[in-house]
Amino acid sequence: MGKQTVLIVDDELDMRTYLSTLMETRGYKPIVAQDGLEGLQLARETKPRLIILDVMMPKEGGIQMYRELKTDAELKDIPVIMVSAIAKKTFFHSQNMLGSYMGSTLPEPEAYIEKPPEPEELYELTRNILAPRE
Repeated sequence: MGKQTVLIVDDELDMRTYLSTLMETRGYKPIVAQDGLEGLQLARETKPRLIILDVMMPKEGGIQMYRELKTDAELKDIPVIMVSAIAKKTFFHSQNMLGSYMGSTLPEPEAYIEKPPEPEELYELTRNILAPRE
């Protein structure tokens, strides 16, 4: 079996490099996007096994990309780990408010990690999320 593809979506070059290096050294095949628009395009083209998604980005941010992923029949089952400098509580509150406003709620992401992510924590989450799917 080939390496599992992990899509990393973050507007910061340093964070994309850090996360892709971490995933590659742990045996995954990272692909990177610098915003939600590019991330959605790559998700549709590659159907990654996992998406690591930043919340705050220019063009289309992580909240919008997450909403589009979870309402797309072909992409909704791809697990997502949100990574952000925004506190977890603030993120979930904004998701709930947006869901109320738009009249639909979305499933919570598989995990939420505040930046900067600890390598072992992110790796364990990735492994645990993907292990049942291997």
